[in-house]
Amino acid sequence: MARSPAGKGPPKAASATSEDDTRIWRRVTSTVTPPVHRKAARVTPGAVLPSLDEPSPMAAPPPRGVAGKKRDAALTPASAGRATNSPTSKTAALRPRSAPGELEPRRQRRLSRERDPIEARIDLHGFGRFEAEDQLRGFLIGCQMRGLRSVLVITGQGRRGGGIIRASVHEWLTGPHLRGVVSGFASAHQRHGGDGALYVTLKPR
Repeated sequence: MARSPAGKGPPKAASATSEDDTRIWRRVTSTVTPPVHRKAARVTPGAVLPSLDEPSPMAAPPPRGVAGKKRDAALTPASAGRATNSPTSKTAALRPRSAPGELEPRRQRRLSRERDPIEARIDLHGFGRFEAEDQLRGFLIGCQMRGLRSVLVITGQGRRGGGIIRASVHEWLTGPHLRGVVSGFASAHQRHGGDGALYVTLKPR
């Protein structure tokens, strides 16, 4: 086979073969579809990988029916908060407690005859005004916590019937601190102190 002179390039046969290879390579590459590059999904440890045939998790969920929307709305925290903060519940929470009134005459007679027992008593003689109020309040609250229903409060008549404790006890019994404790009160019978004492009935705990 003849050789080309030095520096003249490859022989003609080699050049023809190279052109045939190039033509075949182009024909092959024209029939090949390049692969589609997909972005790698973030995998959480323990999660189940979706199949390639399944729809993407980022796809929009199918529309829900009216019943499903109502059910979800009923279970939302906002709806629960509206039910708790309803006007009816707020009115019941802000409703003031009724002040105690005069004891029923029938109940007063039963206490005077001791058909209803007087379960405890307190004597406020010897206390100053503010100390007597504290003693009375603590006594009545303690009796209610023990489940007592009827007690006797001895105030004394004071000098010439003008004792300061006797004059203030009605205000103490109807004040806001004892409205949830006292249900009623009335003057006691002579055998229990008369005008210097009171029957006091307590509300259930």
